[in-house]
Amino acid sequence: MQVGEVRVAEDADFEKLKNLCQCHDDWKQDYNKGTVSVWTKANDVSDFKMMKVRGVFKDISAATAYDVLHDPVYRKLWDNNMIESYEICCLNPMNDIGYYALKVPKPLKNRDFVIQRSWLDMGNQYLIVNHSVNHAKLPQKKNFVRGISYITGYHIVMSEGLSRPNQPGCEVTYVTQSDPKGKLPVWVVNKASQIFAPRIMKKLHKACQNYEKWKAKNKPNFKPWIYPDQMELPRVSMDDIQSMTSLENEDVVDETNLREADFKDEDAGE
Repeated sequence: MQVGEVRVAEDADFEKLKNLCQCHDDWKQDYNKGTVSVWTKANDVSDFKMMKVRGVFKDISAATAYDVLHDPVYRKLWDNNMIESYEICCLNPMNDIGYYALKVPKPLKNRDFVIQRSWLDMGNQYLIVNHSVNHAKLPQKKNFVRGISYITGYHIVMSEGLSRPNQPGCEVTYVTQSDPKGKLPVWVVNKASQIFAPRIMKKLHKACQNYEKWKAKNKPNFKPWIYPDQMELPRVSMDDIQSMTSLENEDVVDETNLREADFKDEDAGE
């Protein structure tokens, strides 16, 4: 699926995500500690490397990890990199379009994305994939740099030997080929793979550990990502879908002069 293309995801789109998550050819491992590993890889569509992060959650079921990554209400409680996130319409019960605003370390400008997200439950594994689109009701915002996701997603797999997705033990792989746009200093890219990515996977693990207790008190049976009849979003109007040209031609924000000494890591104590 191409950037800007709005259509229902097909098997080939999910297969592409699986291959990115599973194949390590030409990837360079930048981090490997405990249960978290990070790889990076150069690509021909952006100056920013592709990134892949894998976490092994021995005490978490694949089904729970899938729920945590989907649940928009719970995400507000654990994802402190998120400024704002919401969905505005859907193509069908497994494909929607939404907005995600990302807090980045000061003094860098915050980034935001408009994405089509698609998901697939294969019984013993789950896939969630997104790419950037342009929607008339989600124009570029002041004080944000609009980034582009070429392909970003999660592959959640049951641990070997398990027979049911609700049994503890899973492997979560996150991969992204994206461009935060603007001009960023080299140290930002290095910190992304060696500090931010491992930290995000550890936060996800902790969020998974607390999810079932939280969900039991917060609409426990409401999971529209599993039960299609619960989907409440309006259907997409193709009249609202715009080309990505405006993003490609926007003024470039140059942040290359920012020094690492000015960097403010609000999560450093975690």
